Amino acid sequence: MGFLRVSPAIGDGIMGKRLGTFLRHTLGNCARRAYFSLPVLLVALPVFFGGLPVTWAGAPTGRLWLTTPAAALRQPLRVRLPEGCALDSHKGIMVKQEEDTRRLSAILVSGPDKIGESQQGGYLIVRDGQFPSTEGLLRWVVQEEGEKTGEPPAPSEFRFKETSDTTVTLYEGESPVFSYNFGPITNPNVPEKDPRRTRACYVHPVWGLDGEVLTDDFPRDHYHHHGIFWTWPHVVIGGEEFSLWEDRGALRQRFVRWLCQETRPGVAVLGVENAWDLNGQTMLTERVWFTVYARGKEDRVIDVDLFLQPRVPITLWGAEGKSYGGLTVRFRPPSEKEARITVPDGLTKDDLYETRLPWADFTSRFGETDQLSGATIMIAPTHPDYPPTWLTRHYGPLCVGWPGVHSRTLEPPETVHLPYRLWVHRRTRNAEEIAAIYEAYAAGFKCQFGEKPVTEPVAQ
Repeated sequence: MGFLRVSPAIGDGIMGKRLGTFLRHTLGNCARRAYFSLPVLLVALPVFFGGLPVTWAGAPTGRLWLTTPAAALRQPLRVRLPEGCALDSHKGIMVKQEEDTRRLSAILVSGPDKIGESQQGGYLIVRDGQFPSTEGLLRWVVQEEGEKTGEPPAPSEFRFKETSDTTVTLYEGESPVFSYNFGPITNPNVPEKDPRRTRACYVHPVWGLDGEVLTDDFPRDHYHHHGIFWTWPHVVIGGEEFSLWEDRGALRQRFVRWLCQETRPGVAVLGVENAWDLNGQTMLTERVWFTVYARGKEDRVIDVDLFLQPRVPITLWGAEGKSYGGLTVRFRPPSEKEARITVPDGLTKDDLYETRLPWADFTSRFGETDQLSGATIMIAPTHPDYPPTWLTRHYGPLCVGWPGVHSRTLEPPETVHLPYRLWVHRRTRNAEEIAAIYEAYAAGFKCQFGEKPVTEPVAQ
């Protein structure tokens, strides 16, 4: 069989640039000179003439292999596709075992890349949530289900609505899920001279499955608590210290742009970019992503990804003796006595300080209802310094402390990724139930794509 030698000069001209693009994608940005067979050239010609899509190197068109722990399929599973993969998000996606009848319901959605920028169609979502209680590894073929039909895509249960000039709310059907407050919110009940009177860039309300509001905003005991928020009490820039936690000094979070507002069947994705603004200058770029899955009978899952990308060296640390500083959820129980906080060791009677935990749950009555509900904050096993320290308080807040009481300096161009999951649920859940849910979440980080199936023992 003959071979064709491609020289650097072939990159000249429009067609040459298209062929160069094909080679970069297909050969993985390797050498500028490449040898490939005549059949490959015949496939390449329609590509650089605009006829065929370019696909991920090392895999047939629209086909990948995925290895998953069986436990990962017991909760909604989100797996980032390999770089350069070109599965078509407009076609149906089939996940099946190659020599088995078992198939999974799956879809492609957008999400963050390694630095939090938008990656369109970059994540595989498996939504079954119910799977036989097998153990070990499972091998799957992931492929497109054929040509585009030309029919409109299936409608999503989700929709985003701008409910004010500062707020976007996500709905599932007619039920609100959460509101993201991208613009400044001013509470007239806070004294005018108090810097905590106005706040932006946080989530509130978060609604439970029966319409109850789980979170609090500008509570009288702590004006600086705001639903789901992510701030630090100690931030040092250029030798000057600020507090994003209590808004001391000129440093503020400021909305910059939307990265994504996407709704697909069973999934909604919201991505936003904010700036840590100091006198009109961006000191750090903050990107936050929320991936929301269709509610189950008793629960709802929300993945939260926070990316911190400093423009200048920035030193962070948490409150002395308590460690708070980072992701925080301020709940709204009727009273401290009605709150129940559960951690891996079980139900806690006392508040916890500087305690390392992979998850913590807050359950109570909320609003006028007598029913109990709540939410668990789960830490991804890939989180820095896993598991981080926490502060848990029965009057309302669950605070993830990263980097905790010991300072951490963020240096450009590094990007820090802080991944979490919020599991919203009805009724009280014991530690064993929550641990099983967490196990499924953590198992999802062991999923692997490959050119060929992984040669390890798998579940049958």
